[in-house]
Amino acid sequence: MGSVVTNSSDEANGVLKAIIFDCDGVIVNSEPHHLEAFQRILAEEGITLTSEAYYQTYLAMDDKGCFEAALTAHGRPVSNPILKRLITRKMALYRVLSQQSLYLYPGVVAFVEKAGKSYRLAIASGAFRGEIKFALSKGNMLSSFPVIVSAQDVKHGKPNPEAFQTALARLNAQTPHEQILPSECVVIEDSLHGVGAAKAAGMRCLAVTNSYARVQLSGRADRVVDSLTEIAPEDLEALCGHLP
Repeated sequence: MGSVVTNSSDEANGVLKAIIFDCDGVIVNSEPHHLEAFQRILAEEGITLTSEAYYQTYLAMDDKGCFEAALTAHGRPVSNPILKRLITRKMALYRVLSQQSLYLYPGVVAFVEKAGKSYRLAIASGAFRGEIKFALSKGNMLSSFPVIVSAQDVKHGKPNPEAFQTALARLNAQTPHEQILPSECVVIEDSLHGVGAAKAAGMRCLAVTNSYARVQLSGRADRVVDSLTEIAPEDLEALCGHLP
């Protein structure tokens, strides 16, 4: 596992206080819908997006970042009006696809219910707020997350750490008398970009193999599991008790 540079022994020996979840690929199996929506909208622009390219390069990017990267890679002009047009069309298509079928990953509801009894919870996702709320409502989990950071709340998507930093700042704003350090947070992610963002934020990271193979995530995340059914929230405390 990689090392993390910390500024004090207190940070290096923190206790788990908050768990920050990604949404797509961790809570709901929505990536196939995002991929299909991106493929169909980009195809209308004469751009082919393969599933291999999506999972290798674009997964975990927000819609703006994905369209911007795809247009740039194909030598197409990029402007705010163009991006807004593509994002609006993609959002509408994704909404239709997700309403047809959107599946929660096994163990997620039970994990969130148990975690909420002992730790502060937040969502930090590159999806739009409406998409996140729709996903959480599928498992009656919306009330478990008092903090939701969506694509609309940040300027820079993952692998930039802004989403996780913003989630922590909002958690701390709710309890000014009890501040949480980054080293006291564990992020649950499924993507390489997401894991990188969590580590850049100075947080520990649990990765689930919903989108990438264990071999790709190992050495990047502090721990890798195939499903949240094989781990309990309190098991994450070990990640905060020492340097990974």
